[in-house]
Amino acid sequence: MALAALFVAATKLAGVLVTVTVAANAFSFARYRRRHLRPLRSPIDESADVLAAFDVHHDSEEEHGFFFGLATAPAHVEDRLDDAWLQFAEQHPCGDMELKQKQQPVDALMASAAGDGGSQQVSLATDEPLKTAKRQTRRPIKIAMEAMIRGFEKYSDGEEHHSSPECSHAVAAWHNVPHPQERLRFWSDPDTELKLAKDTGVSVFRMGIDWARIMRKEPVKGLKDSVNFAALERYRWIIERVRFYGMKVMLTLFHHSLPPWAGDYGGWKVEKTVDYFMDFTRLVVDRVSDLVDYWVIFNEPHVFVMLTYCAGAWPGGHPDMIEVAMSALPTGVFNQALHWMAQAHSKAYDYIHEESKSSKKPIVGVAHHVSFTRPYGLFDVAAVTLANSLTLFPYVDSICNKLDFIGINYYGQEVISGPGLKLVENDEYSESGRGVYPDGLYHILLQFHERYKHLNLPFIITENGISDETDLIRRPYLLEHLLAVYAATIMGVPVLGYLFWTTSDNWEWADGYGPKFGLVAVDRANDLARKPRPSYYLFSKLNFRW
Repeated sequence: MALAALFVAATKLAGVLVTVTVAANAFSFARYRRRHLRPLRSPIDESADVLAAFDVHHDSEEEHGFFFGLATAPAHVEDRLDDAWLQFAEQHPCGDMELKQKQQPVDALMASAAGDGGSQQVSLATDEPLKTAKRQTRRPIKIAMEAMIRGFEKYSDGEEHHSSPECSHAVAAWHNVPHPQERLRFWSDPDTELKLAKDTGVSVFRMGIDWARIMRKEPVKGLKDSVNFAALERYRWIIERVRFYGMKVMLTLFHHSLPPWAGDYGGWKVEKTVDYFMDFTRLVVDRVSDLVDYWVIFNEPHVFVMLTYCAGAWPGGHPDMIEVAMSALPTGVFNQALHWMAQAHSKAYDYIHEESKSSKKPIVGVAHHVSFTRPYGLFDVAAVTLANSLTLFPYVDSICNKLDFIGINYYGQEVISGPGLKLVENDEYSESGRGVYPDGLYHILLQFHERYKHLNLPFIITENGISDETDLIRRPYLLEHLLAVYAATIMGVPVLGYLFWTTSDNWEWADGYGPKFGLVAVDRANDLARKPRPSYYLFSKLNFRW
């Protein structure tokens, strides 16, 4: 009898705990919806009014007003660049499988922090035996971390899979396109891209300088034997071309491109990388600062760290199982690498302000990737809270006193269910699986403004775009996100400008040439011929209206 009574009591207790848990999650979910999921109230009703909503300026001497721009990066567009990304793409698919495996589709998702060009869509493959073969060749820890960071991969190498399911390339949609190593020939022929940008009427062009092109090897014996001064002069000439076309320059110093030699010793996991990065920063600032209007020191640092050192999905990482398992701890590789990047940012910020040769005060910031994350159901609020606690504010908090603006890279939303992501029926997605949610940009801007308004920091949308080869989604995507920006400004958020990603279709990190983010299509089989899409002309209309 005593045992039966104990069993009944335990059952009652379990029932009470379940009831309390459900009630607590229901309360948290309702509170989250009330605080974060209120729909955007449109301040204007017609798309034509969007075009007139911004006080845009084109005068190069004008300091106030809203600007439009276009953004890109060296690894996306520069030919004749033997960087870590090219080496990563060209590595033999049947080499060291532990380090060189391509990221394949996965069945479950844990969270996401994919930056520009990141894919989040279910694979198109349908051959079930082949899927099984792929799964058998994957390391469980890599599957988990890949799921956490990248999401679903869409872009595959097609015939490569059928010839050898155990061999796959590190970069999808790269070997099966014409002239992949030429990217967009921005190094040898920048004018083609710059003229396309200029003809949209934008006033700012965002580009970067590749660290590995300037510093060809580790400067263990000083800079004399490691620096390519001719490349530095070429970059100065390219920046002069940007200004020739009447555009201001936003220059990025680190855009997901770690020199191969730095990756060999551990990169941003090691303190000496701070010193090497400062060597690079001093070279760039001393040579081109008189031509630069805006500086971005790091692009999406937490995305780089996660995909490189936690997932091993990008070149230069190679994490082992223990390192991955401990990565999110305070002393783990994630926080360790971000710490050294924050140190480098602070030092670079000071050097730019002290040594810039520009006649105007330098404007220095960060391009911070943010996705709007929301829970799928009652029990997913905790997962959203955890994901945001790692990626939303910590890095910006660590450098907020060394910023002149906060750059926001926003592509869409992620719905979290359990340990992963949920593709929600009837929600709108880009071709690469990114959830389309313009209201999220509005909410993100309000969140960041509330957190940092005591510092009086303005914002720049440093990246916003969509993978859409058909160009059917891109046009409303553009207008709706501009509407979100305008709504945020009405609420008091100081937004200086908006840069669209990107001018022409280009190499999108580990997805290769699969995603089509460009306002302009590129015919790689026809000498990289450009063909502007309808969205190109809409974007031009935005700029030329004034």
